[in-house]
Amino acid sequence: MKMSKLFVQTLREFPSDAEVISHKMLGRAGFIKKLAPGIYTFMPLMWKVLKKIENIVREEMDRAGAQELLMPFVQPKELWEESGRWEVYGKELMRLKDRHDRDMCLGPTHEEIITSVARDSLKSYKQLPVNLYQIQSKFRDEIRPRYGLLRGREFIMKDAYSFDLDEEGLDKEYQNMAQAYKRIFERCGLETKMVQSDSGAIGGSVSHEFMVITDTDAGENDVFYCNSCDYSANSNHAVSNLPDAVIDGKNYFAETKVLDTPNTHSIEELSEFLKIPSTLILKSLVYIIDKKPVIALIRADKAVEETKLMNAIGGIDIRIASSAEIAELMAEHGFDAIPGFIGPKGMKNVPIIADETVKDMKNFVVGINETDKHLVGANLSDLDIENLKYADIRLVEQGEFCPQCGKPLFVTKGIEVGNIFKLGTKYSKPMNAVYTDIEGKTHPYVMGCYGIGISRTAAAAVEAHYDEYGIKWSVAIAPYHVVIVPVNINDNEQMQIAENMYQELQKAGIEVVLDDRDERAGVKFKDADLIGFPYRVTVGKTISEGLVEFKVRQTGEQEKLSPEKAVEKLIENIKKNL
Repeated sequence: MKMSKLFVQTLREFPSDAEVISHKMLGRAGFIKKLAPGIYTFMPLMWKVLKKIENIVREEMDRAGAQELLMPFVQPKELWEESGRWEVYGKELMRLKDRHDRDMCLGPTHEEIITSVARDSLKSYKQLPVNLYQIQSKFRDEIRPRYGLLRGREFIMKDAYSFDLDEEGLDKEYQNMAQAYKRIFERCGLETKMVQSDSGAIGGSVSHEFMVITDTDAGENDVFYCNSCDYSANSNHAVSNLPDAVIDGKNYFAETKVLDTPNTHSIEELSEFLKIPSTLILKSLVYIIDKKPVIALIRADKAVEETKLMNAIGGIDIRIASSAEIAELMAEHGFDAIPGFIGPKGMKNVPIIADETVKDMKNFVVGINETDKHLVGANLSDLDIENLKYADIRLVEQGEFCPQCGKPLFVTKGIEVGNIFKLGTKYSKPMNAVYTDIEGKTHPYVMGCYGIGISRTAAAAVEAHYDEYGIKWSVAIAPYHVVIVPVNINDNEQMQIAENMYQELQKAGIEVVLDDRDERAGVKFKDADLIGFPYRVTVGKTISEGLVEFKVRQTGEQEKLSPEKAVEKLIENIKKNL
């Protein structure tokens, strides 16, 4: 490809709305063009990257025994009603009507469709197991699309679905897919960590995410991990053992009584006023889950992990209650307390979820729904709580202890590029998707689900490999492998050598760009670094000595070689890394 013909426009500045490195670099280098919030055009350079990632995914999925198909992007309401997700999926599901007034949706995921396909086709145990996958655009109407391709509304995804006779078969396929994912991301030049995670709207009993670990702002998930064993988990699934703490206040409070605690609106103010550690305070927080109030109880030195709380209730939407909603809840129960003084006592017909840390607390301090007052020396038996349920709703913190080996946990940021789920019979049972066994009895398929974000993987690769000058693509997914830069296109010798190298590399199957533009060398070098070609060959004044400059983008390594040696080295290095 000649650079003068390449359909690309690099920019001098980063896009004004870009927040993270991948969004900044891909926009400035001309890989993507924004159409609407969370919706992008993939320009020719980006499309080449995405197709290469897709091909790696296809090769490894086929190698793992899966078979590719393509399902409809627009889906009918009826199938989603069969699974029970039409009403509960949330506003991310883009609903619409066709010209016949039939309810449809744009596919954010394809569990319902693939289950209906299997239901109509897989009748006998002899046909199982089967793993079917597709690579397709998806649409989720994110409330706040951001980070470019990392949190878009329209995106490209590979999703696979396995159908097995039993849990044992699912376990085997789950491990098979995990190994395939490791190979995929390694081939894409990405180091990933497989972490335990929440199943979210997909559902199922067990799930893991594949995270690209990064120290950039794009890491949307905290990943907790142990250096002494293999434990790692997303923050919404992580558990830990806690260091010893003061959780029995018998040395602080001789009796159970109500104390005046004026102007103690925060845990810090209350702790300072009473001269006690915050571990002796029972914190009460009001959340709105699926439009209904829920009270969460937790030791005051710890924070609530909202996904865990939502799962404990079985909800799909969660947010902290506003001051107005708390006031309304207080009024319904005959109280006049403001935030900072609320508590579970007297709260009838309101679900109350207590974190596991609460079980061992004794003689603690708690709000009693009276402003400027707290109950001290309290125990749960003093509170007469209805509808109390215990669950792990605590957000793990760095330095707490690994649940497997007891060593301290560390935390880092991660970008999710893939996930795997054990769905079990979550979809096959309600949709009556069954097979007949050897005795003629019917059973629901035991299913698994396996996703990879194709466009997210490309963005994550930029987050993992860049410098101040631009992107550093790995050879396997770079749009082109080499750029040849003749410094002066009016120099016949430079252009002839550059053209000869260009032709030789093309014959060898190397994807190469010849920068034949009539631009200053500095402009060409800046564009080469910004776009991220893995190798650059400069044909300049040293050609009079029979030498060209050979540069490796990843390392910055440079050397002078003859044109023949440069071509030979390029072919060897590139084919070794494909």
